[in-house]
Amino acid sequence: MGEFVSLEVEGGVGTIRLDRPPVNALNNQVQAELAEAAREASERDDVRAVILYGGEKTFAGGADIKEMAERTYPEIAKFGAALTASLATIANIPKPVVAAITGYALGGGLELALTADRRIAGDNVKVGQPEIQLGVIPGAGGTQRLARLIGPSKTKDLVFTGRFVKAEEALALGILDEVVAPDDVYAAAHKWAAQFANGPAVALRAAKAAIDGGLDTDLASGLKLESHLFAALWATEDQRNGMKSFIENGPGKATFEGK
Repeated sequence: MGEFVSLEVEGGVGTIRLDRPPVNALNNQVQAELAEAAREASERDDVRAVILYGGEKTFAGGADIKEMAERTYPEIAKFGAALTASLATIANIPKPVVAAITGYALGGGLELALTADRRIAGDNVKVGQPEIQLGVIPGAGGTQRLARLIGPSKTKDLVFTGRFVKAEEALALGILDEVVAPDDVYAAAHKWAAQFANGPAVALRAAKAAIDGGLDTDLASGLKLESHLFAALWATEDQRNGMKSFIENGPGKATFEGK
């Protein structure tokens, strides 16, 4: 457990929790601890799904501007590369990941949320990439993951203006996948993650790899990747158990071991 980031595991669900008051700003230490928590969540067999959570008040308010303001070019280049690598470690968790967003997710905070497979937020949440208002641009996925999620035109509007987006619009844009009452955010995220606690872990990993990997290449290459991952699942116990259960008992009744 780090000073500002922890991994708590219960019932197959791991919660990566940020706790750096007042706004969970992503300084050097936080990004390093996030990466370490992500690596642990990836490696632990008792973690079958992951929740990213910043607490009841706010998800994450972005990078620590006071810390960044006086950095030189070589220093900020090193910082930016480290933050990008840290968030990539979270994006590469080979398990379902959901961001439970409270309060707001701005700048680096939204970039952190974009590493998740799903985003659930309170109806009072605000999200955005306000870096342009500081004379800079998003530097850890805001121009790339967001454009892949909602398209270049909508991303340019948000990045060019730096405006804050309320929950209803963020849901319509596709930045958020589900909006609930503020007090229900973590419970809704946990409900989504918990459905995978006894699921076919190897197949879920393959599904995530196929979708994410396919988006980074052309259709023909993506189809080859999918076909390879599909066939490889015939080497798993879950495939044998799942198909045997289907034949004998019908759909949705299989017991998976994650092997």
